[in-house]
Amino acid sequence: MPTAAKLFAAIAFALVSAVTAHFYVLSLPESRPVGALYLVSVAVGIICGWLIMGPAAKRARGRVDAMGSGVRTALTIAVVVVLIFACADMLDRALKGRYKTPLDALLGVFEQALVLAPPLARPDIIGVMLLGGLLSGAVAHWAGRRWP
Repeated sequence: MPTAAKLFAAIAFALVSAVTAHFYVLSLPESRPVGALYLVSVAVGIICGWLIMGPAAKRARGRVDAMGSGVRTALTIAVVVVLIFACADMLDRALKGRYKTPLDALLGVFEQALVLAPPLARPDIIGVMLLGGLLSGAVAHWAGRRWP
C-alpha cells in the first residue's frame, strides 16, 4: 500500500543512488564502459527505498532508528547493484563460452563482484552512502510521521 514514507524513501534513495553511481564512475578507469550504471542504480534505489526503507520508517521507534535503517538500505543498494552487474558480466562471458560448467559460471558472479566492489571502498563513496542513508532515513521517517 502506498504511503508517504515509501514515496519519500524511494525518491531520496534514487537520488543517493545516482550520486553514488556518479562518484563510482569517477573512480573507474577511462577505458571501462559505464553502460546502464546510472539507470540501474536509480531503479534499485527506488525499489529498495520503497520496499526496505519505507516500511522501516513506519516501524522505527525514533529518528535515530530510521537513520540506521537508511544506512542499511544504502548498503543494500550498493550490494544489489554490484551483484546485478556481476551477473550481467557473467552472462556475457557465459555466452562467449568461457565457463565449462554451471558451477564455474556461478563462481564467476562472485569473481566479477570482487572486481567491481573495490572502488566502493573509497572514502568519498562511503561518505556519500553513509550521509545519504542517514539523511534519507530521516526524511522517510519525517514523511511517515507527517502523513500517516
